[in-house]
Amino acid sequence: MTDPDNVSTPAKVDMPETLTLAGDFPAPTQEQWHKEVLKVLNRGRPEGKQLNLEKGMARLQPTTVDGVKIEPMYTRQDAPEDLGAPGVPPFTRGTTIRTGVIDSWDVRALHEDPDVAFTRKAILTDLERGVTSIWLRVGDDAIAASDIDSVLEGVLLNLAKIEVSSRDDQAVAADALLAAIEKSDAKKDEISFNLGIDPIGSAAINGGEPDLSGLSEWVKKVDGYKNARPIVVDATVYHNAGAGDVAELAWAIATGVEYVRALIEQGLTAEQAFDSINFRVSATHDQFLTISRLRALRTLWNRVGEVFEVPAGKRGARQEAVTSWRELTRDDPYVNILRGTISTFGAAVGGAEAITTLPFDDAIGLPKSDFSRRIARNTGIILSEESNIGRVNDPAGGSFYVESLTKSLADAAWAEFQSVEAAGGMAAALTGDHVRTELDKLNTERAKRLATRKQPITAVSEFPLLDAKTVETKPFPQGAPHNGLEWHRDAEVFEALVDRSATCAERPKVFLACLGTRRDFGPREGFSAPVWHIAGLETPECEGGTTEEVVKAFKESGAQIADLCSNAKTYAEQGLEVVKALKDAGAKAVYLSGAFKEFGDDAAAAEELVDGRVFLGMNVVDTLSSVLDTMGVAK
Repeated sequence: MTDPDNVSTPAKVDMPETLTLAGDFPAPTQEQWHKEVLKVLNRGRPEGKQLNLEKGMARLQPTTVDGVKIEPMYTRQDAPEDLGAPGVPPFTRGTTIRTGVIDSWDVRALHEDPDVAFTRKAILTDLERGVTSIWLRVGDDAIAASDIDSVLEGVLLNLAKIEVSSRDDQAVAADALLAAIEKSDAKKDEISFNLGIDPIGSAAINGGEPDLSGLSEWVKKVDGYKNARPIVVDATVYHNAGAGDVAELAWAIATGVEYVRALIEQGLTAEQAFDSINFRVSATHDQFLTISRLRALRTLWNRVGEVFEVPAGKRGARQEAVTSWRELTRDDPYVNILRGTISTFGAAVGGAEAITTLPFDDAIGLPKSDFSRRIARNTGIILSEESNIGRVNDPAGGSFYVESLTKSLADAAWAEFQSVEAAGGMAAALTGDHVRTELDKLNTERAKRLATRKQPITAVSEFPLLDAKTVETKPFPQGAPHNGLEWHRDAEVFEALVDRSATCAERPKVFLACLGTRRDFGPREGFSAPVWHIAGLETPECEGGTTEEVVKAFKESGAQIADLCSNAKTYAEQGLEVVKALKDAGAKAVYLSGAFKEFGDDAAAAEELVDGRVFLGMNVVDTLSSVLDTMGVAK
């Protein structure tokens, strides 16, 4: 047994008052970092073909689809000396001050199911379980305007904020909400709502000339409701049509300016105009661009307020963020939960006053059960109440990257805003050629990035899963066609390839001719199989063997197309022989994972026989379309 009186006491250690982490190491210089970067980039490059500093840095400077450059590293010089403070001009750090309570932003749920009983129950469930505001989409393919009163039955309008929007008739939707609100027993100063009037956004959806003549009448209709705003600048209309961060930001500001001018012409003050407008913006899975775009919008709107001589405290832009519909995928929809979470996080950190997380099955149909709605509402609730993001004002403020990106977006958007002004303002830019021309450029560039996977879509163009689980939904109601800007999701081009494969009685196949040992073919097999899976193609394979064994396995697979997977050593020894044998065995096309030069002396002959290559940066849409054509799969 141990004698308790004989236990030694540990020696006391004096802790320094200040810990200098890494303080004993010399501070690295940027020149040292440049040297190490070039060492990595030039590894394996022959003499005479090594990158200099300028070319090396260019490899590490991607640009967004609308041309904003992202630097490989940011320093203190990239952030402003004075960061400012939330709640004061220029409002970069936030229009509203978060006080530390858990409901620092509205968790706003979108409802658009025309089934009155279903929607009424869904709204009450959302509100009972943490949602703080409701957004009703009204239209011939959504909730009927005449049903607004019914779907809001049981909702305490002094506790829940309500917003309406419509792609068909904004005035009818707004009047229906007003009628429902006027029946409420709640006091006017306790009710908060938005009427969703956005004539330029409506023209963007439906075509035609925007009519701004009655804007001031909507402001008068909410007189007495101090927490109501009649107008929303809906920038998601342009995002869904293909706008990048710069265009969405610029066109939102340009639309807001047009509304302020119209309201002033109709007898209101600039201050009253600013008090009447909210902004609805997209939140994408690029969290830093989302954060910076929301910050930049507030900066620019404050500048607009200065020009209109709006009192300083009234220049703050109030933003409602919506997770990107354009980024939702139909296939493997559960991955949309990750996209929605990142998008919601970006909007929260960016300082949005309200955030709507779309249901993860919104690309397929209307939610049939409560599951996807529960996931959508809990995304915002958990980020607020459990992750405590809402307890901090502008948590990204001071980040060298975020501060620099905010300024870059603001500068680029201001330049585009000036172009819109030169075109006669947003209404003229929309009805003329400016907006469509810019969207065409952006969509062309994005299509190229999507096809080459420079802009990958997880679970669709990267890491696709054959036979991924899906969800059962209610079909979207058929609405009247809209004649304005076309909306498309990024994943549609890949989903079209999957749909082609799905027309076949048996899933089409591409045979992977894996030559040599697993050590030889493993890396190429792991890269190439997912490429074929993008189009829903199966990839039976052989593992090594003689040429005769490879051909036998190809015939037994039932495939019409083959893809060689191995390394340079094996290609040089066996590659050309296998290509010829597969062609003789009836392969309609043979592809090569790798480079022709890996065939050594047979490189020229291989290039003549092989029908295409599988490699990083290839246009997978063109290749997969060509393969399906070769197989005779109907379009």
